[in-house]
Amino acid sequence: MPLTRFAADAFSVVTICLVAILLILGLMCIAYSFYFRSRINNRGFVQLSYFSGPWIIRIAFILFAIWWGLGEIIRLSLLRRALHLKWQETICKCYIVSNLGFAEPCLFLTLVFLLRAPLQTLDTGIMNRKWNGKTAGYILLYCFPIFVLQLFVILVGPHLNKNNNGSGEKLPHYFTSTATASSITEEHDIALCTYPLLSTLFLGLFAIILTSYLFWLGSRILKLVINKGLQKRIYTLILSVSGFLPLRVLFLGLSVLSGPEHFMFEAFAFLAFLALVCCAGVCMCMLVYRPVADSLALGNLLDLDAWRLNVDCNDTMSLIANHGHQEDNDIEGNSPTPRPTQCRYSDASTKGGSISFRTSERDRDRDSKFVELSLFSPTQTDFFA
Repeated sequence: MPLTRFAADAFSVVTICLVAILLILGLMCIAYSFYFRSRINNRGFVQLSYFSGPWIIRIAFILFAIWWGLGEIIRLSLLRRALHLKWQETICKCYIVSNLGFAEPCLFLTLVFLLRAPLQTLDTGIMNRKWNGKTAGYILLYCFPIFVLQLFVILVGPHLNKNNNGSGEKLPHYFTSTATASSITEEHDIALCTYPLLSTLFLGLFAIILTSYLFWLGSRILKLVINKGLQKRIYTLILSVSGFLPLRVLFLGLSVLSGPEHFMFEAFAFLAFLALVCCAGVCMCMLVYRPVADSLALGNLLDLDAWRLNVDCNDTMSLIANHGHQEDNDIEGNSPTPRPTQCRYSDASTKGGSISFRTSERDRDRDSKFVELSLFSPTQTDFFA
């Protein structure tokens, strides 16, 4: 089935809309993270600084997702028709290096480091001021090999297509082709971006390694999680990444079965895009929005405990004043009642679900490992599930 201009424009419009939704969600999460950071600094919630430790890497995860989404928009032929054919082909080459060689690997490497952070000790983990900088450096370092491989496909791949080992046999063009000229528009030819099979193979190798490591990492995290709601969140995160990422690689590989001027090629390319945009949205909610929202709820509980403390103090002072007034009017002169000198949390409020960070400190000394939101008391587990 040949690709018509209407079908190509329809896929382009849907892609732009989904990227716009991802962009809005990302900007909201960034603003939410800054609000949480400012609230910790203004209110002085030192106990919550653990949850805001990876805030720079969380924002970097969103920025990588936005970068990838903008690259998907640039790939669309709808926005490149006014350019010269050669410039369109250059944009397609830059798209392969930018998205498949940098944005996508960095996106999933950031995910891995965010999941790995709670398993580190406090000295080397997110409580360390240098953790964000070191993690950013490791992400770029581990992304460098896949970036070089994709650059190899763009620069050296066309030469492999001409002659293979001097035997006169040519490497099939879909192994290294990044763009194909098409005449789906009546005005002039356009370059349809394609996915070289070598690039897809390199991305698939990266996906296999990453998925295997995520399964191992998830099993370690689930052994430490005591919150059922958090367990469901970890399961959702691991299954979404291990499902959507292989699906994207599969659809990109299937796209070489049909020409760029056919409807099936554009359909496979759109399904590959849809798989990753869904994965990025789920990870953004699970790794950025939900931890910040739960931490803000924990801050509200700390405010509530402080309010209970003030109420207990006011009630105690009122009882002292009333008791003193009664002593002045008492003729028989009863024995004075000792007056408390300080206000403390009542046992009832403590049993009612207030947070005890001293207990957390004892747990920290025992195994020096944390999982986010595991500091909630059992009475609050259902609230945050």
